[in-house]
Amino acid sequence: MPIVLVEREGPVRTVRLNRPEKRNALNREMLDALLDAFRSEPESAERLTVIRAEGPAFCAGMDLRERAGTLDTESPIEAVLDAVQHYPLPVVGVVHGDAIAGGNELALHCDLVVAAESARFGMSLAQIGLVPTWFLAKKIVETGGPVAAREMLLLGDPLPAARMHALGMIHKAVPDDGLEAAVEAVTRRLAANAPLAMKAMKAVMLRQMAFRDATPHEDLLGMLRAARLSADAKEGIAARLEKRPANFTGE
Repeated sequence: MPIVLVEREGPVRTVRLNRPEKRNALNREMLDALLDAFRSEPESAERLTVIRAEGPAFCAGMDLRERAGTLDTESPIEAVLDAVQHYPLPVVGVVHGDAIAGGNELALHCDLVVAAESARFGMSLAQIGLVPTWFLAKKIVETGGPVAAREMLLLGDPLPAARMHALGMIHKAVPDDGLEAAVEAVTRRLAANAPLAMKAMKAVMLRQMAFRDATPHEDLLGMLRAARLSADAKEGIAARLEKRPANFTGE
């Protein structure tokens, strides 16, 4: 069975992460499939896309076993997130369980996120010696502002859905047994709206936020790369895979 399922029922297209045995950790095959799904043009009857997941977690982030050997290359996740963000019609993220690192970013690049109260969102990169790229960090600051970004990035502990909603980073946090009803209400409302108007509004909002892309940051790229290639990063990934505390040395 495909590890990304795409189906449409009436005006709602659903893109479903389907690697539950790995907590939907993003490997290259899954990223390629997501890129295909969001670089395609919407069908004429489509009004919105929903991203959701099979299994106990929304998405545990990048597949560390696959990523461990490619720290010297840029992660392909950026192209996927950019495609999700710029998809012409609204994208609704439905989150249950954990949305960590790349999974957190996937959710936050949706236009609206509806989450179960038991869901957790996190960027645990500092705990394994990695850093988000300029593109990934920009989304955290853009969505939650500097205070929320510091809480999420520097501490690295997952935040419950209620906290994410209080920070204004997600649309709704609802009781677990009310998740499907809440999603249905949001999708029904979006499906009733005028598609040309929604496309135009989304394009306008993206253009208004694009000024951050022009912020000079070339001087930071070397610092980000050095952290990604450091001994601490290798130790952090190894420790996470071996389920032990990391021994960081600052090297």
